[in-house]
Amino acid sequence: MLSRLFFLLLLFSGATLAKQVPFQLHETDDNPKHRFPESPPVYPSPQQIPINQAWKTAIKKAKKDVEKLTLEEKVGLGTGNGWPGGLCFGVIKPIDRIGFKGLCIHDGPLGVRAVDLVSAFPAGINAASTFDRSLIRARGEAIGVEYREKGINVYLGPMTNLQRTPWAGRNWEGWGGDPYLAGEATYETIVGVQSKGVQCNVKHFINNEQERDRGRISSNVDDRTQHEIYLPPFLQAVLANTASVMASYNRLNGSWATQNSKTLNGILKGELGFPGYVLSDFFGTQSGVAACNAGLDMPVPIGDYFGKNIVEAVKNGTVNQSRVDDLATRVLSAWYLTGQDKGFPEVNFNAFDEQDQVHNKHVDVQHDHWKIIREIGAASHVLLKNLNETLPLRRPRSLILIGSDAGPPPLGPNYYHDRFITPSDRTGVLAMGWGSGTCYFPYLIDPLSAVQRRAKKEHIDLSWFLDDYDRNEAARLASEKEVAVVFLSADSGEATNGDLYGIGDRPDLEAWHNGTDLVLAVADSNPNTIVVIHSVGPINMEKWIDHPNVKAVLWAGIQGQEVGNALADVLFGDVNPSGRLPYTIAKRDGDYPAKIEHDTDDWPIPQTEYSEGLLVDYRAFDSRNITPRFEFGFGLSYTSFTYSPIWQRSLPTKTRILEDEIERDLIDRGQGSSIREWLHEPRWEINLEVKNEGAVAGHEVVQLYVAFPKDCGEPPKALKGFERIYVQPGLLELVNFKLSYYDLSIWDVLTQRWIKPKGKFRLLVGASSRDIRSEAVLEEWRKFEDEEHDSLVSQED
Repeated sequence: MLSRLFFLLLLFSGATLAKQVPFQLHETDDNPKHRFPESPPVYPSPQQIPINQAWKTAIKKAKKDVEKLTLEEKVGLGTGNGWPGGLCFGVIKPIDRIGFKGLCIHDGPLGVRAVDLVSAFPAGINAASTFDRSLIRARGEAIGVEYREKGINVYLGPMTNLQRTPWAGRNWEGWGGDPYLAGEATYETIVGVQSKGVQCNVKHFINNEQERDRGRISSNVDDRTQHEIYLPPFLQAVLANTASVMASYNRLNGSWATQNSKTLNGILKGELGFPGYVLSDFFGTQSGVAACNAGLDMPVPIGDYFGKNIVEAVKNGTVNQSRVDDLATRVLSAWYLTGQDKGFPEVNFNAFDEQDQVHNKHVDVQHDHWKIIREIGAASHVLLKNLNETLPLRRPRSLILIGSDAGPPPLGPNYYHDRFITPSDRTGVLAMGWGSGTCYFPYLIDPLSAVQRRAKKEHIDLSWFLDDYDRNEAARLASEKEVAVVFLSADSGEATNGDLYGIGDRPDLEAWHNGTDLVLAVADSNPNTIVVIHSVGPINMEKWIDHPNVKAVLWAGIQGQEVGNALADVLFGDVNPSGRLPYTIAKRDGDYPAKIEHDTDDWPIPQTEYSEGLLVDYRAFDSRNITPRFEFGFGLSYTSFTYSPIWQRSLPTKTRILEDEIERDLIDRGQGSSIREWLHEPRWEINLEVKNEGAVAGHEVVQLYVAFPKDCGEPPKALKGFERIYVQPGLLELVNFKLSYYDLSIWDVLTQRWIKPKGKFRLLVGASSRDIRSEAVLEEWRKFEDEEHDSLVSQED
């Protein structure tokens, strides 16, 4: 095991609202290259408001406690305890006289980091690939149980930054390239985790879409793009009652995220009405007074910028007493919101010292979570190609597994710190990326082990060859077998050597370990070649995807501890694959709308321009009429489905907000304006039936896209609904979608509000973003009379 010092070294690397306006350019000198955006100021920091009854109750309790506290104690609620300052990665000290036991703040997001006897869950990107809200919530519930039983108050997750570019190193921690999918997955995860009494800390707010220069780069994003593409998952987090939000390392339009008053005061606590607290990414705080006034509540893990400095700032008037009262109330109300004031377990581990026999109680929190891990693993497999029904395997006479990714890691699954490993070192199945978003594997079932059990059961002659580079021998051995399965991988993670060089990001989109040549060698010698890909994101497959002997391709992602069993379930037909791509796989690298610039030595700070605007992932491919290799939402099945025509109806609303009031701009734009009930309640219902035309039962992921009126500047279509349904052979299942005013709105920069464009909306329902099976024009919203509205409300009351 690594020494404590080496461990730490590696870890280091790793109110009244002002009018919101887009960022402006600021010229630092006469050189046009030295023109940088400015983020407009929004002060003061809004006071906390209750956005629902749960928050109202929690805030009431918190305010009673805050009234009893000294100034030093109030500031202490937002001041980290140092590094290492306790048993967890982040610690807030207790205040015994009000019964506050302090906070243990700890990484996620796929499992409890650096602690034993925990589960290694599938990564976020695999959970998203299921397109199944119930599975995502179940994953969150299981994670919540493990954090609670380890005594952790705050789960540093979910990670909900979008896949703006496939080169970004931490994409696997998140939900892919679509804001709606990311928002739904974020919502379900938070509801699941917090149902177990653990606080969520959704991250990273905002525009933290690369590792390269993440600690100094400025992400420059226009106002409309920010609201329509990158903000929606965080909006859903607020609707899910997330206890806290993490401010990111980077700058936003020139201003540090941890002290950006536009995004923290103006958008998060203002427009979204977020009532919880904002903490910084670890060591990401850049100031005290400026950060506090801009809306940061808790710099972690070190509180040097806060503590006595904020106490002195209150005394000299540079920070208002009300800001500190608000800070303290936000932290305590989140504690009450999740019920941590009653019966919460004590911390039973020491993340900094594995030899601490006093605090390391080795509490086993795994339960039977392997079941949901295996289920999500199987459900997240995306079948990309399946000629001649090669899959599922039907007791082939002989089978060979080729490639190091098929086998176990030679040094065990936990040998490398935070799973960080270079291409030259890493062999064995890829089941997790690297960085702070990792955890220990309690065990790791590799594909070879799982397939061997099936081979024994079904009397299959099984061989394997785990050398990635001896193509001649791989081809010779493959030629002797009925079926050959080639395993590929591609890894990435968080920047671990400081963040200047961004070695967490992917230098290219190629398969590791000579993967392309290995597939070609095997396919040239075996007419029944199957490719299995364990990868953090898209890889280049153009050289082999159309090879006539490559009969099937399974996209497996990174699935955690049950990776081998989940694969075997799909390969042998125990599970009908239903996973869908949560991002686009292009034919050429240049087809992706954004890249990571590795020469970002702009003076005086590097800049990354989100110049693609709204055209992220499939939106770009559709808008530019580029044919991808595999589109967003794509995935095959062992059966086939047909879709009926769409029928629809408008729904009664609980609010009295009418269309003409919206059009006449009578809707307020004050604090919480973007989470108002009238904006998000269902107004339209979209229905259709799906029939299983094949002989095998299975799940179908039905996707609803909306095409906005042509003159409103939107991409050709946007995902606005999905349902994963199970259908028996020959039977029909009803699919139901609901749309809100928000779903059909765009962000108007001039009026700073959500507006529904005038014109025709088209409903597009299909099996992927390009496989549209049923279309209709959205009917106009029907206005309900007052008596109908009153009848509805009285019945529900």
